[in-house]
Amino acid sequence: MNCAISGEVPDEAVVSTKSGLLFEKRLIERHISVLKPKTLHTASIPGLLGTFQNEWDGLMLSNFSLEQQLHTARQELSHALYQHDSACRVIARLKKERDEARQLLSETERHIPAALEAVTANAALSNGKRDAGDEEMEPDAKKLCPGISAEIITELTDCNAALSQKRKKRQIPQTLASIDALEKFTQLSSHPLHKTNKPGICSMDILHSKDVIATGGVDTNAVIFDCPSGQILSTLTGHSKKVTSVKFVGDSDLVLTASADKTVRIWRDSGDGNYACGHILNDHSAEVRAVTVHATNKYFVSASVDSTWCFYDLSSGSCLAKVSDDSEKVDYTAASFHPDGLILGTGTSQSVVKIWDVKSQANVAKFDGHTGEVTSISFSENGYFLATAAEDGVKLWDLRKLRNFKSFLFSDANSVEFDPSGSYLGIAASDIRLYQTASVKAEWNLIKTLPDLSGTGKATCVKFGSDARYIAVGSMDSNLRIFGIPSDEKAKDE
Repeated sequence: MNCAISGEVPDEAVVSTKSGLLFEKRLIERHISVLKPKTLHTASIPGLLGTFQNEWDGLMLSNFSLEQQLHTARQELSHALYQHDSACRVIARLKKERDEARQLLSETERHIPAALEAVTANAALSNGKRDAGDEEMEPDAKKLCPGISAEIITELTDCNAALSQKRKKRQIPQTLASIDALEKFTQLSSHPLHKTNKPGICSMDILHSKDVIATGGVDTNAVIFDCPSGQILSTLTGHSKKVTSVKFVGDSDLVLTASADKTVRIWRDSGDGNYACGHILNDHSAEVRAVTVHATNKYFVSASVDSTWCFYDLSSGSCLAKVSDDSEKVDYTAASFHPDGLILGTGTSQSVVKIWDVKSQANVAKFDGHTGEVTSISFSENGYFLATAAEDGVKLWDLRKLRNFKSFLFSDANSVEFDPSGSYLGIAASDIRLYQTASVKAEWNLIKTLPDLSGTGKATCVKFGSDARYIAVGSMDSNLRIFGIPSDEKAKDE
């Protein structure tokens, strides 16, 4: 017989009268000694309720303590993340300052040899005395320019004659996009080319032979963008304020940029896709708003709000003529060469458009009628029409009779552009509008209105691609947008 508890033979066996089981006596006595009678407060319902209340209070206090610890941990984590973000911003700023210092040092090292040669030459000429020309220059005196020589004038005249003769035989290219094609234009792509902390594209130009686009931004940079591949080829850094104008020089590897920092820069492709600054031109005393390249691709003009425009030799970067109108003080905000190259058009912040004879640097015509600053001007390819944009819209001028023959009235026109064939006209304002060009008496029909998809309500610039197969649009959100025919529509047309 075994114990029902231990399973062993008991030394002193006892039998339960109720169950009839056999147990070891000492195990039963030990179990009885452990059991204690319940206390009085847990033996009643009020006592149990009190016990439960105490346990609930303890649980709530513990939960409150845990919530306090969680709140403290969250505060510490938020502070640590803020410190990390601040440290990242400081590091980014220091890296930018380091890069700018390196670039400035590099430019200084390039200019030091030329400066030493100039100092040596001046010392040899003056024989230890100050040069006579330097004695005449006062601190506020104007920088003297040699003027446009007779040889250059002859070159400009010959170019004008050749282009005029060629233009008479001009035919509309068969590859030019049709009106039906422009009616199907929609956004094909959007490319964030500039920094988002200083959003905005101020200017644009297209190198049609390669479908390469240059943009100038509020972020002080100019970007060279390859349209077919959708890749950024190079970023031109060096200006200290927004880039107000950018231009390619023919089919060469040169790019011009103008900036609100009062300078014009000439950039050259170094061969590896990166552009190096060859010249920094400081002939203006205020913001430079526009640059335009002559048809010879040897000369260009810059226009500034300091009431002057400058005629430059591209190869040397020297200012040949600095022109101002003594009859009235105006601030130049836009500029463009006539296709034949002997006429220069300028827009002003005083709402006036001025036409200049490049050879004599004389103001030969003046167009009034706009309200607000003239933001953009464009000559048609045939040389007969001039389109000007301002706060009150776009006006078309007949250069043969020197009169306004048509106006497109809407607020804040920021850019106007004829396509290279002279068949279409693009306008950038709160939206983008494409028109079919016509004669003075015929109607200029609206082909397509494209919305400004930037959400800023301000398209800043518009350019036609080669054969008007697409248009490029810049806005104040730093994105370059390409509009054209979708690939499925192209397949249907083919």
